[in-house]
Amino acid sequence: MSWRIEVDGGTCIGSGMCSAIAEGYFELVDGVSQPVRAEVDPADDVVDAAESCPVEAITVREADSGRKLAPEY
Repeated sequence: MSWRIEVDGGTCIGSGMCSAIAEGYFELVDGVSQPVRAEVDPADDVVDAAESCPVEAITVREADSGRKLAPEY
């Protein structure tokens, strides 16, 4: 199983929290977060980053099913 990371660039405020929590999975480009790779192996840091985003700009989904894993409501 793998996960897909999505970042809504229009919502992102560039706090950098995601790249601090999940180093190697996110990078800031021109003040906006982007996933380093769109599809990754499951990792707790990725979920933590999505849950910690102050504006919920990050979504983590199962790559195959599209089921949303984070953030939880």
